[in-house]
Amino acid sequence: MYREGFDNARYLTLQTEKIRERLAQFGGKLYLEFGGKLFDDYHASRVLPGFRPDSKINMLLQLKEKAEIVIVVSAAAIEQNKIRADLGITYDMDALRLIDAFRDRGLYVGSVVVTHYAAQPAADAFIKRLSNLGVRVFRHYPIEGYPTNVKHVVSDEGYGKNEYIETTRQLVVVTAPGPGSGKMATCLSQLYHDSKRGIKSGYAKFETFPVWNLPLTHPVNLAYEAATVDLADVNMIDPFHLEAYGKTTVNYNRDVEVFPVLRRLFEGIYGECPYKSPTDMGVNMVGFCIYDDEAVCDASRAEIIRRYYGCLVKKRKGLCDSEEVYKAELIMNRAKISVDDRPTVRAALDKAAKTDGPAAAFELEDGSVATGRTSELLGACSAALLNTLKILAGIPDEIRLISPSVLEPICRLKTGALGSRNPRLHVNEVLIALSISAVTDPNAEAAYAMLSRLRGCEAHSSVIVSSIDAETLRKLGVNLTCEPVYESKRLFHR
Repeated sequence: MYREGFDNARYLTLQTEKIRERLAQFGGKLYLEFGGKLFDDYHASRVLPGFRPDSKINMLLQLKEKAEIVIVVSAAAIEQNKIRADLGITYDMDALRLIDAFRDRGLYVGSVVVTHYAAQPAADAFIKRLSNLGVRVFRHYPIEGYPTNVKHVVSDEGYGKNEYIETTRQLVVVTAPGPGSGKMATCLSQLYHDSKRGIKSGYAKFETFPVWNLPLTHPVNLAYEAATVDLADVNMIDPFHLEAYGKTTVNYNRDVEVFPVLRRLFEGIYGECPYKSPTDMGVNMVGFCIYDDEAVCDASRAEIIRRYYGCLVKKRKGLCDSEEVYKAELIMNRAKISVDDRPTVRAALDKAAKTDGPAAAFELEDGSVATGRTSELLGACSAALLNTLKILAGIPDEIRLISPSVLEPICRLKTGALGSRNPRLHVNEVLIALSISAVTDPNAEAAYAMLSRLRGCEAHSSVIVSSIDAETLRKLGVNLTCEPVYESKRLFHR
């Protein structure tokens, strides 16, 4: 059952105060590396129930007169067509979406930085597109020996080769569509160039995960590892913090590896480094806003299982190898959980075995479970969705929400004029049919009114669902997982 465990209002207050404090510490320009998602951090809202997906952008709005946004995109990610899994769009397209979203909120976007640039054709095309749209673009290049060869990195042949990003405001927020984009390197490069120009500047890091003041094996931190198995990120005790203060804090391998570079850079600029550890660099206040640890732990364990199923499906689609699945499984073992802890899994598989076909199950906030099977007119997810809406609206199971006279013409349209092999209605098509029926049918109207209550529901399918169903359920806020099995033996799947 869903219950909140995170104080969002306290978080907004504490986080804003902490950033203001760090601004005052340096006095000049502050480059703030912003990790995670600014607008729609659904991972944080899933593992920290009570956290609002737009919390960080609302916090930033309180500083908008001082703030300038710099968006970082890796040329390697552009070349690989890397996709942001929660939105289903590529990183370069997400950069455009972010620019629009920031501007819509009244925030100033100064420029875009293409990192790891090596004249990749796709990156060049993206740079040309941005330039034609009037967006300033800067290129940052791969640095040999990064980050271990500190002497080379902090030199004119290292950071010095990068194009200098011209900024105009005191707080420069450096963000990206996803992890591994090169945000920290961008900030450190700017510090190097500022020092050459006599500009006083500093650096701080705002990374929601891992949470530095939670234990290393706390489910929240394990869920972060599960979310980044493709990056080979590993949570670890911060050795620099332990040595400096005798206190155990949690960080992750990339920050620990690059800290000597940051320390050397600061020593070159100021004569000493203001930070004694990677943990000192951070301004994250999330750990101080958890008031129900059990609720947060339960939510994080559920996320770990979801991430595991995500890896299984990726492997089945040929998008990752067995090593990624193995790492996800190890994290589940460390969290002492299994797929049996996800109620919708057993419900969907039992329904599939009973009906000898694809099935799906939805779990509501109160713990009740609705199932659905594939029929002549409906796919399994569509049937389970309608049965879930009946439960939420208090409608008896035997009542039809959508008449066959409405469904059948749509099915004929699909297989006739549109040439589809599959006559069954996808979730989006069922929602259209339900909205039409709601005009004249009070039961359909009552069910339609329950759509907003699907957000946060858990769902599982006995087969890999179509991209259309997955995307529609994502938009509804349903947390869907799938067995790594295709419904048919066909080689081409949409």
